[in-house]
Order: sequence, then C-alpha cells, then structure tokens
Amino acid sequence: MKHGKKYRESAKLIDRQKLYDTAEALDLCVKTGTTKFDETVELHVKLGVDGRHADQQVRGAVVLPNGTGKNVRVLAICKGDNIEAAQAAGADYVGAEEMVQKIQSEGWMDFDVVVTSPDMMGLVGRLGRVLGPRGLMPNPKAGTVTPDIAKAVQDAKAGKIEYRLDKTNIIHCPIGKVSFGAEKLTENFDALMDAIVKAKPAAAKGQYVRSCTVAATMGPGVKINPAKFV
Repeated sequence: MKHGKKYRESAKLIDRQKLYDTAEALDLCVKTGTTKFDETVELHVKLGVDGRHADQQVRGAVVLPNGTGKNVRVLAICKGDNIEAAQAAGADYVGAEEMVQKIQSEGWMDFDVVVTSPDMMGLVGRLGRVLGPRGLMPNPKAGTVTPDIAKAVQDAKAGKIEYRLDKTNIIHCPIGKVSFGAEKLTENFDALMDAIVKAKPAAAKGQYVRSCTVAATMGPGVKINPAKFV
C-alpha cells in the first residue's frame, strides 16, 4: 500500500521500534494529524483474552472527561414521564412505537446513540437486526438501557463511549480530536484505559494488555508501552 507525502513525512517523526509513554505518544498524534479536517485520535488495544468465551468478554462504557469532540445525536425510545425527561436532558429525538416504525419501514438512522428504559426493551428488541450490526443496540452494560433516561442522555451528550472486544480481541475507540491537544487527549486516554483495566475478566490469564497503539485518522500508529497497564 502506497502512502501519500504527508503520511511519509509524519512517519519520519516516529520510531517504529520504540514503545512511547502516553503523553509523548499523544503529542506525536497531534503533530502527525496534519490534514485540513480535525482528525479523530483513536486507541487500539490488543488484550490477552479470548472473546469467544463468555467469561472473557470485555465490554463497558465510560464518559471521557473532555468528550469526543463530536456532536452526538441521541435517540431516546421511551414513554410516559421519560419523554419529558429525555427532552429536557437534550435528546435529539424522542418517541416510542413511531420511532421503531420509522427505523423499520424507512431505514431511518440519523442518530449516533440509542437509549431506552427496561420497560421498552420488548419494543426495542424488534430492532436487533438493524441496530446490532451497527453497534447501536441499547445494552444495560453500556448504560443505554436504564430507568434513568435523563442521565443516559446527558452522558451520551457529554462524550460517553462504549468499548468492546472485536473478533480479534482488540478494542478500538475514539478518544478525541487532534485539536484537543496532547493534555486533554491524555486525560481521555487515561479514563478509557482505567476502565478497560478494571474490566479485566477473572478468567484472563497472563499479560492482559498485549499492545496499545494510538493514531490520528490519517496518521501513522504510535505504540505505547503496555507494561504500565497491569
């Protein structure tokens, strides 16, 4: 695969053999995020678990202290008093059967997060085949199925992100924008990694964090020393 001139110039700043500390790695991400748009900085963590086993799954959610830099569109599927609570908390779309119908019949997907209350899961469950593959299906572990709809909406708007293993036992998550600067990105990184480390399954054996890499959208990866995450 051929890389462009900007990528090649950015790659010269990074020692591929070196394991950087967090602050230095994120500073390099900022320096290598040189495109005209505000690039997203992503974290990629390889874990020493086998996600095929239920007792080794790693999944959860965390509110990043500085948000993600993205305007998150929240859909709240609820009824009764929760409708007003969701609207007051800043939900972009609020409704019940009509929202489910709109998604099913029109393929409407103009939202980034779906939150709902436990009593609505019978209705929301109909959307599993649509929302599941896109990672949008509400889940109690992620805090998107909860009696406290207002808090779920506020957290989503504040920059709450969900982390989960993919099929290769890697977690991929955004931790902010290049424009945040290294300090804010480091705060977000620390919050996410702290959550991932605390979520270590009891069944996990050996080294938990095998590798840890950060990169701007169009920039090269920067490796962080995984030894500090025990």
